Amino acid sequence: MGFLHRLAALAAATLAAAVPAATVDHTEAAPRPLETALRQALAGPGLPQSRTSALAVDLRTGEVVFQSNAARALAPASAEKLAVSFAALRLLGPAFRFRTEVVGDGALDGGVWRGNLYLVGYGDPTLGQRDLKALARDVAGWGITRVTGRIVGDERHFDKKRDAPGWKPSFVGIESPPLSALVVGGIRVRSANGSAAAAARAFSEALTRRGLKVDGRSTTGRAPQTALPLALDLSQPLAAIVKRMNADSDNFTSELVLKELGASVARQGSTAAGARVVIRELRAAGVPVAGVRIVDGSGLSRLDRLSASALVGILRAGAEDPAISGHFVTSLAVAGVSGTLKRRLATRPTRGRVIAKTGTTSISSALAGYVRQRYAFAIVQNGSPVPYWTARQAQDRFVTILARR
Repeated sequence: MGFLHRLAALAAATLAAAVPAATVDHTEAAPRPLETALRQALAGPGLPQSRTSALAVDLRTGEVVFQSNAARALAPASAEKLAVSFAALRLLGPAFRFRTEVVGDGALDGGVWRGNLYLVGYGDPTLGQRDLKALARDVAGWGITRVTGRIVGDERHFDKKRDAPGWKPSFVGIESPPLSALVVGGIRVRSANGSAAAAARAFSEALTRRGLKVDGRSTTGRAPQTALPLALDLSQPLAAIVKRMNADSDNFTSELVLKELGASVARQGSTAAGARVVIRELRAAGVPVAGVRIVDGSGLSRLDRLSASALVGILRAGAEDPAISGHFVTSLAVAGVSGTLKRRLATRPTRGRVIAKTGTTSISSALAGYVRQRYAFAIVQNGSPVPYWTARQAQDRFVTILARR
């Protein structure tokens, strides 16, 4: 049995002992050697205990081996993505695929499409120019050589909000493209509301390169419900997209996945609707949600709040659920091997033995995941600003001690 399967089995055997929001207080008991070592590991300049939430649980026994303010909800940075990916895998399913469609409003007359063609986005965060090329090929497969109307970009699947609450204005375009349901990677967007227009232009150019003549200029709008389906592009399965979210900590992907949770589950393609869905799913899975606030999907928002108890609850529930365990666990970065941990914890005893989600903003540093087959842990440190290198060194010391056990 491989590492991941063993981890899932161990977590399943101990889920019933999941740590509640109010965990056991060991402050009056004589400190154990491991507890003392872990507490010392987290100490550092600019890292006050009052602004640190940490928890480590033995997956074999359910024993809390360390806790410090475990129920205190702090800004989680990109550890937020664990909550979103967990809910998405459970509710949408690992096989879910985003789609992008081309539909036509008009009629085919010989080789001429008399009317408009619409490029309709349904929130695929991985849509690229190769996908547009494939869609153009499929349109040409109908025998169309000319379009008398326009190419229209349709982004109605999501709302018109291009950022999330608690974001700095500079985040759009730097930390993430605008949060539109129709974004093509690798093409220039002229404004926060220019994604659909840019996608329409790019698709018009893809059609032209395919040999089709397009008479009208590209624009944006809504496809009529009576439009004829002409071409369809499907993304990779959600299981692969979640790996991009977590291992590489892709902000844009996580934000669109959150909006899709709103669209698919709550029938409202907004960040706020998706956030409500995530909270409901965490609660349904038995994750302690006291003080938890899901405000965006990426953890960029200063308004997000997660506790170490909540993060460890997500890690344990994700490993325990047989429908998602392999996909959830393998979505994390591997120490010294992949993702945001490729150049971190790259020596013995941690290389390949720590799999985790990192998180870094100006006010938060976080690390949450699994050590060997034995421990689930979460560390969230806040500051104004948080001392990035000192916090990361403390986290690395913490997991190295666990890896040596």
